[in-house]
Amino acid sequence: MRIANLSGRLVIVTDGGAVDVEKTSDGRFPADPQAIYSQWADFRGWADRAEFTGADGFDPADLGSPAPNPRQLFAIGLNYRAHAVEAGFAVPEDPPVFTKYVSSITGPITEVALPKGGHTDWEVELVVVVGAEAYRVSEADAWSHVAGLAVGQDISERIGQMEGPAPQFSLAKSYPGFSVIGPWLVTPDEFDNPDDLELGCAVNGEQVQHARTNDLIFPVPALVARISAVLPLLPGDVIFTGTPPGVGLGRTPQRWLAPGDELVSTIEGIGELRQRFVAG
Repeated sequence: MRIANLSGRLVIVTDGGAVDVEKTSDGRFPADPQAIYSQWADFRGWADRAEFTGADGFDPADLGSPAPNPRQLFAIGLNYRAHAVEAGFAVPEDPPVFTKYVSSITGPITEVALPKGGHTDWEVELVVVVGAEAYRVSEADAWSHVAGLAVGQDISERIGQMEGPAPQFSLAKSYPGFSVIGPWLVTPDEFDNPDDLELGCAVNGEQVQHARTNDLIFPVPALVARISAVLPLLPGDVIFTGTPPGVGLGRTPQRWLAPGDELVSTIEGIGELRQRFVAG
């Protein structure tokens, strides 16, 4: 199943188009896309039995993030060995966890203003959205707490991230439009193996990142287990799982996004994001 945020309303995406959930369920479930995660088990039970007719076509530019207002937004650093090496760090023994701020979340097709005087970089990532509260869960049980998966772009301003008396990961990765999620949420049962998906991104048609999520040092079950060992993961929370090698920071010479650039990010079985950059 694919669920989406279409002009601020929760829809189920079928081969024929979009089905409005509030209308189809006769008000049983809300129009608010974020609110559905607090009713996720009930919603899935209904959706798995329902017959969806009367789907409407839609413009992908009208899609927002399928999790537009999570209570917690986590991101993982250095979660691919080759990316840790290109960034100049040792391969971690535990996942480095930081936060991004919710105000930076956008949908799949956007225009992003570049911070003045910055070095703005790309980071395609698999995104996890939590469907059931997870606290001190095991890796074996972790997938049962996941609502679904989306494509993510953890856009990063490297000067602010790296300079100063202490790193500023959260601020430097939370400019408006820097947390891209979409184009919709795909439930784990839609994949032959949700732990092994191809992902990549391109700048102006040139592929700059390409990998598979089975290269993650800490795959989705490990991340859910390790974060939930410290604090509860709440329904609708978001986890950016980390980026593979190929970022601008790790290139020789280094490369940064510029006005007019188009960034396209894809994950197998989910879809694509498309960002165009303008001067800030």
